[in-house]
Amino acid sequence: MPNAKVLSEKQAIVAALTEKIQGASSGVLVDYKGITVAEDTALRAECRKNELDYAVVKNTLLRFAVENAGMKDLDGVLNGTTSLALSQGDPIAPMRVINKFAKQFNGDKFTIKAGFMDGKVLEMSEIMALAELPSKEVLQAQVLGTMLAPITSLAIVLKAIAEEKGGFVEAEPAPAAE
Repeated sequence: MPNAKVLSEKQAIVAALTEKIQGASSGVLVDYKGITVAEDTALRAECRKNELDYAVVKNTLLRFAVENAGMKDLDGVLNGTTSLALSQGDPIAPMRVINKFAKQFNGDKFTIKAGFMDGKVLEMSEIMALAELPSKEVLQAQVLGTMLAPITSLAIVLKAIAEEKGGFVEAEPAPAAE
């Protein structure tokens, strides 16, 4: 039985972890066994760049935290080495970043165990589908490009007409009103 000081420290860690999980828009649990320090450093840098909170967590503490957060379904994957990537903003970012990194190892050393979004545990197929989506900024650019395409085409046609007419187009006078 741990002493009161150790127990209170662990309870504080579980409370903080529970708060992070509940406040996160999404998260991914990862089995990271076998990656080198350099690979871990590269992953952490990528996580920081995408505003993800990435940390190695003890399964026992995480088990209490996910139970407190109402995601007891994650209990089955809490064995072996476990790290957690959380996003407070972009809900797709943890899946995309972690999946990209996992592809580098072909699932040998670094694998996704589970994930959740808005308090709901996701199936592995859902995680993989979300991981393949482009980032929010790329999607916005694609939508904007689609919206601007007709305007751009019109401008090109008008420019071609103007060049064909010798560089300028005169407006026809409006008929006089009677």
